[in-house]
Amino acid sequence: MSYIKLDKNKCKSCYLCMDVCPKGLIKKSDEIGKTGEFIVKFEDKENQCLGCSQCAIMCPEIAITEVYKE
Repeated sequence: MSYIKLDKNKCKSCYLCMDVCPKGLIKKSDEIGKTGEFIVKFEDKENQCLGCSQCAIMCPEIAITEVYKE
């Protein structure tokens, strides 16, 4: 099982991670970031994350870290 950690201070609201998540687990949050835009949030209530790391690879700000949990 995997999940991601998001550094809210690094998120620049580019939403590239939202575009590449095959399960659609990354969404806009209600929280405003440094750029004045809504930052993203990770929602995985049913443990659907594949652990593909595409969101972390795509993030230009290195704001996403994947965490593996057994």
